[in-house]
This record gives sequence, C-alpha cells and structure tokens, in this order.
Amino acid sequence: MKIDPWSSSTYQDYARLRDEFGIEEFSENTWRNLPHPHRLLRRGVIFGHRGFQNITESIENKKPWAILTGLMPSGKMHLGHKMVIDEVIYYQSIGADIFIAIADIEAYGTRGFSLSETKELAVQEYIKNYIALGLKPERCHIYFQSKNSYVKDLAFLLGKKINWSQMTATYGFNGSTNMTHIFSPMVQTGDILHVQLKPFGGIRPVLVPVGVDQDPHIRLSRYVAQAYRLYNVIKTKDEKIGVFIKPDDSISELLDNAEKIISALGFQRFKRITEYKALYILDAQEKDISQIDHALAITEPDFKGYGFIQPSATFHRFMTGLTGDKMSSSKPESAIFLTDTPDEARKKIMHAKTGGAISLEEQKKNGGKPDECMIYELLLYHLIEDDDQLHEIYRTCRSGERMCGHCKKETADLMCALLQDIAEKRLHAEDVMDKYLD
Repeated sequence: MKIDPWSSSTYQDYARLRDEFGIEEFSENTWRNLPHPHRLLRRGVIFGHRGFQNITESIENKKPWAILTGLMPSGKMHLGHKMVIDEVIYYQSIGADIFIAIADIEAYGTRGFSLSETKELAVQEYIKNYIALGLKPERCHIYFQSKNSYVKDLAFLLGKKINWSQMTATYGFNGSTNMTHIFSPMVQTGDILHVQLKPFGGIRPVLVPVGVDQDPHIRLSRYVAQAYRLYNVIKTKDEKIGVFIKPDDSISELLDNAEKIISALGFQRFKRITEYKALYILDAQEKDISQIDHALAITEPDFKGYGFIQPSATFHRFMTGLTGDKMSSSKPESAIFLTDTPDEARKKIMHAKTGGAISLEEQKKNGGKPDECMIYELLLYHLIEDDDQLHEIYRTCRSGERMCGHCKKETADLMCALLQDIAEKRLHAEDVMDKYLD
C-alpha cells in the first residue's frame, strides 16, 4: 500500500492503513478527557494518530503546546478543507498556539502555480474563510513558506541527515521529478519543526492535524526530530528506563546534565555507565519516559542541539465528493465551495448521490444506507452538532421512515444558512487581515 501526498487517490480501508504504517487508533479513550470534544473527534472522523498522548498530557497539565497546519493554495476552498480548520479552531479554544503555513513553495514545485498566484488564492480563498469560520488572531501566526527564513534554513540544515534513498522510498521520486518538488518535503519538515525554535515559543509538543495522505510528511519530520536529539530515553530489554547519549563528544557533561535534570523531577536512584554513554533511572517506570524526555529536550539547546520533541499528528477520513468520488477543487460538481452561493449549493445537493434505494417502495421496505450517503456525510461532518439528532436521522434512514428527497431539502436548507453566514462574516475579514499574517 502506497501513500502519495500529491495524488488524487481515495483511501477507504483505514484499519489497513493503520496496521501497515504503524498509525495508532484514535478511540474514545484517546479523546475522552479533552474539554468539550469536537464533533469530528466524537464521531470517528479522526481515525488515527501518532503521539497524541503528548498533547493530552499538555492539556491536562496546562503546559504549552502548539498546532501546525498548512494550506495548499492551488484551488478553491471546499468543505473537505474546512474540516481541518474546524479542528484548528477547536484546539485554539482550548489553549493551543496556532501556526498556519501557506505552502506556496510546494504549490510552485508540485502544481506549477506562481508565487503571486498562490498569494492571491491564499488570501481570498482561505484566510478570509478561516477568519469567517471563527479563527481568532490571538496566538495565531499565518505565514508564507517562501517568506519565512527560519523554515527555509531548517529545511536546508536538517536535510543533512536525510539521503536520496530515504526520499525515494518515502515519496517515490524518480529521475523526472523536479528539484523544487524533491525539496518541498524538507520545507514541510521546516514548517513542522520551526515552531519549537525559541523565537516561536520554544520546545513543546506540536500537533499536526492532517488527512492520511500527508502521513509521509509526518513520518519524515518525526524521523528528523529524533535524528537530531542528543538524548534518547527508552525502556530497555531488561525493563529498565535508560537515558543514552547519542553524540560522541561532551558525554560526561551531558550525563551530568541528565542526572541533574532527572533528580529535579524527583527520581533518586541512578546507575551511570559512562563508557556506554548511559544513565539508568532505577526508580522510573515506562509512564515516566515522556516527562523525562521533555525535561531533557528543553536543555539540549544549551549543548548546541535542537531538542525537538517528535511532532504528534491526527489523521482524518476524507470527505466523499457529492458524486461519490473524492471531493476535489478540480471537479466543481463533487464539492461545495465556501464561496458558492446558496443557490449553487442547493443545486449540487439536490443532484448528489445518496444511499437510498432505487424506488420509494424499496426505501420504505428495506431502508436506506446512510453509511454510503453523501448527504449524511454533510450532516455528520458539518451541519448537525447534536449527536442525538444525528443518531435519529441515521435511525430513520435505516428503518425506511426517512426519504431521500426530504433529507436533501433539509440538508440544503442547513447548508445555505451556513454559507450565508460565512459570506457575511467574510465581508469583514479584510479589515482584520493584518492581525493574522506574519
């Protein structure tokens, strides 16, 4: 199974994706302690994660954490894109610092858009809608990749530990791939990791909410973050918690620092083996690894390291297009765009594919299939907040009590109201744009 961040492929077997790529399941146990969990979390739209426990620990302990997300300014913003910003706005409401990368370098390298074209699309199609949807300017930074020297410098410097074989294995690059395209994943790594630099808030957990097609970027950035660490905190084969020094110089100083920092956390029993570059913490348990690792990471810049904590990620299911295929900006009939008029949206919904039976009689007899219905997806992802109300729609569809025509009309009314509200708020976005853009 191959994941390509730039393809138009759809992915249906999410359990298989989790198994093959080592993605952890995002179950109720993962999100249940979050404050007022968002509907996308509650309803299984977020199906997997990497390292989300770092985020929940930060939230529960009221420690700093950040969100990094990006937008590809290569087409109009549709409801599939709205999912991510809905998540971001939720996380902002519970304390996250927000960083949004406008991927103009990637759009130039992979889609052939000029930087001026991407700027116009980013502002008019995305940022205005983000503001209209409720993104706040406080602790929010929106920037262009091409203008951020920290990102570009990191992309160059961190690439030293990545070789060509690794890039081809991860992304499938070949002899015809242009160099900007090849370099753009490193720029994305710079996006994800630069928010842990001191000018942007320092070392702390960072969450990247994405579709599963972006997992190659997540794996690359997690690998790079770990490759540049000075300390490695693990549970050994003999069940001990050990801190191991990765570089071959300043070993004694790094071990001294580790013993000092870990003692301050309340641990008292150590076994130090300098020739193995190791410090064993005899009174620590596996549950303490994250706390120890974070405490050591913060000190690594004092020894000319970065101290990056591996970024966390959540993965959401793709919205199905109104035609039954993937929702895409290049197929207007498949998507509802946030700049569509209510009349345009209504027409698309009334022509959308449903999970209904072939006749009214069959529908009443055997019921519909909401799990295969594009209209039900609109309600689940965007239009119905109340879980009980959504469950009742699901039940009456399955039982044959609910007819597709009636459901389409109700959904169209809700969608028109949403788009009208967004359009009104978008009119005032221009006035506050400077508060968001770095």
